[in-house]
Amino acid sequence: MIYPENLKYSDKHMWVREDGTTGVTDFTQKFLGEILKVKVQPAGTAVEKGRSLGEIEVFKQITDLRAPVSGTIRAVNAKVIREPAIINRDPYGEGWIAVIEMAQPEELSELLTSSEYEKVAAAHSTVNLLN
Repeated sequence: MIYPENLKYSDKHMWVREDGTTGVTDFTQKFLGEILKVKVQPAGTAVEKGRSLGEIEVFKQITDLRAPVSGTIRAVNAKVIREPAIINRDPYGEGWIAVIEMAQPEELSELLTSSEYEKVAAAHSTVNLLN
């Protein structure tokens, strides 16, 4: 599995860049399988770290996407909304989900590094992956 070192990770299996771009991890997309649908709160919506910013649907399962940081959604990846399988092909590139303008940029320092997240992913085995 791939965990780029330039990203930060939440224990809810989301990644975030310093610019607030966020998405699900490679582990998440492989664990869940083919992503069928993605719903995200609209731009302008305030989100709180650890709270839902949207949903991801796979075969017979809908799971909350948990915001890795607090702030306001500034952009939603419309391409992923139209073609969710992009996440399966490129979770850290074209498969980004939203951009969050961070209200508290210091929250980044509370997130996991790639090596720390790798340990979390390796130990994770529950079906409710993102909850």
